[in-house]
Amino acid sequence: MEVEELLPIMFRVSIGLTILTASALLAATKDDVGKRLQESATVLSEVMSVPEKSIPQDLLEKANCVVIVPGMKKGAFIVGGKYGKGFMSCRKRGQAGWSAPGAVRIEGGSFGFQIGGSETDVILLVMNESGARRLLQSKFTLGAEGEIAGGPVGRDASAQTDAKMTAEILSYSRSRGLFAGVSLQGATLREDMDDNKAMYGEYMKSADIMTRWPAPTADAEPLLKLLKQYSPKGL
Repeated sequence: MEVEELLPIMFRVSIGLTILTASALLAATKDDVGKRLQESATVLSEVMSVPEKSIPQDLLEKANCVVIVPGMKKGAFIVGGKYGKGFMSCRKRGQAGWSAPGAVRIEGGSFGFQIGGSETDVILLVMNESGARRLLQSKFTLGAEGEIAGGPVGRDASAQTDAKMTAEILSYSRSRGLFAGVSLQGATLREDMDDNKAMYGEYMKSADIMTRWPAPTADAEPLLKLLKQYSPKGL
């Protein structure tokens, strides 16, 4: 197929992906957010249930923040795109435990000759203060403003991957579809104030949630319980 013939197809697919992403990212109801919180807890539980293939616990204990995006969608037909909605939680400085979750969304796109689609569960570990500060901005670009690397897997894997410990963010993904994995380089991570409002009854920035420490909703309790279970020592 000639390039001239491909351009109209690329344009139509690009418009379609834009409409699809916009529809998916409309403000959710409290029930929608509650369901996504439960899905996030399920993702973490399933990922950590097999120690030989899980996130190393010592890395989870060193993490400043954790981001979980259940079922991040990625579709492609010549023009690729990805989007997803999830949650972040950070350590409570000076106190035990993890903060109530803040809502986030990942948006990104890529151009390339590829066909396929998938849903991918994504977990990000933010490993240092610099990464945590970036995470609390209204948005930042993964791989551009914050270094991101694929995280090691397994009970003893982290001890053998010192080179990756310089990364601000370690990423883990579990694919369900045609793609073997997901690349987040160049994707944008944003706070989702509409979903925060659905959870807390008011528009709140991520930084506000991590400093004001609102009481978590009942739907968030299973996720926070799992974070405490798998990182009992903390920083």
